[in-house]
Amino acid sequence: MSETSSAKTPVDFWFDPLCPWAWMTSRWVLEVEKARDIEVRWHIMSLAVLNEDKIDQLPEEYRDMLATKAWKPVRVATAAWQKHGEDVLGPLYEALGTRFHNNGEGPTLEAIAGALEDAGLPADLIEYAEQEPFEFEAELRASHKEGIDKVGQEVGTPVIAVPGADGEQIAFFGPVVTPAPKGEDALRLWDGTLAVASVPGFYEIKRTRTKGPDFSNL
Repeated sequence: MSETSSAKTPVDFWFDPLCPWAWMTSRWVLEVEKARDIEVRWHIMSLAVLNEDKIDQLPEEYRDMLATKAWKPVRVATAAWQKHGEDVLGPLYEALGTRFHNNGEGPTLEAIAGALEDAGLPADLIEYAEQEPFEFEAELRASHKEGIDKVGQEVGTPVIAVPGADGEQIAFFGPVVTPAPKGEDALRLWDGTLAVASVPGFYEIKRTRTKGPDFSNL
């Protein structure tokens, strides 16, 4: 992990670029970063890795998505991180998410290649999208494990971890939110999320979901 300014609180954020929920949560965290002394540090996790042991239990359309679309962007992001340092993950995630989710391009090879260009990264990183065996498989899985071990196998992406009052990290899945709140709403959600997550023994809070993001491009 990169060093963080002593004046800022590190916020570790694990994402899979495929996930639209993680994308919206990332927009919220960046909104909070504008007003609070925090610094977001980006890390990779993988929905394909998370679900590989239970793939037969998933709906067919989700199995197909994981098999055909999930590996490519996360491999390219991992290769970029390994070859060019962790500081490239934020700009690359911004570029991937904008193309996948905002522009509706989906996780195609063309969109990934365009994101590499947008982030100022070498075009040949696209070669890792379909590389098997993947050169940086161990690093991808280690990053995924570091994040998911903080919250358990029953959740997904994103995972967020912040320092607690006693110095130990407080980690949680989500929050899942749509649309991403801005301004005072973003800060109020941040404060509330940290307050809930800091309570010893806190397990889960949930509400009925009436509307979610459009998954049609995935």
